[in-house]
Amino acid sequence: MVALRPLLLLCFFACVSSSFFGGAAAAPKKATKKVAKKVAKKAPVKVKKAPVKKTPVKKAGSFSPDTDIGVTPPLGLFDPLGFLSRGPDAYRRYQEIEIKHGRLSMAACLGVIVTEAGIKFPGYISLSQDLTFDAIPGSLDGAYFGVPLAGWAQIVALIAALDIAVFRQDPEYPAGDVVQDLPIEWVRYDDPEVKAFKLNAERNNGRAAMLGILGMISHTALGQDALFPIISK
Repeated sequence: MVALRPLLLLCFFACVSSSFFGGAAAAPKKATKKVAKKVAKKAPVKVKKAPVKKTPVKKAGSFSPDTDIGVTPPLGLFDPLGFLSRGPDAYRRYQEIEIKHGRLSMAACLGVIVTEAGIKFPGYISLSQDLTFDAIPGSLDGAYFGVPLAGWAQIVALIAALDIAVFRQDPEYPAGDVVQDLPIEWVRYDDPEVKAFKLNAERNNGRAAMLGILGMISHTALGQDALFPIISK
């Protein structure tokens, strides 16, 4: 019995020490839980604030055609068919089409004026048919029916190649800016007022040229001269 007392004392001391140090080790677990809860509560607050900062960027994509290039007096913003209601993408596409047709119409009107004035290319337009440029009449109908079909096919293929491969429209550039990074000495205007004036002049001249070439085609279809329908016949 005497030998058992030291053993019992040792067991009792071991139980007390284990319970004492075990309770001390449990304390940090509670602290970690509290810290984890605090971090979990702060995380959703940061996520909710992120979309609030990005909302003004989305609103900046709106377009205002009232002050755009081509809106000039006396008509101002003229949209009787309501094309602007189709959105900014359709509006951008209409701008590109208008500029392209205007430039082609200006070239067509100039071509009619030059050919009717008697200015023509030298040489042959078709070697197989022994046809020279001088043999083609300078009128609009003479050029249309005088040029061989193979010549018209080459003209259309050249314009299509220039439009698709060379002077292609990049969506990142303004409408009508098809030169971009080509090695061409294109005129650029640093003054915003001068640039706006030049672009408006091009747009209005293109509109006038579209009406002009339609009038020339109508005069020719009615049997009159393209430029002077009243005094021709």
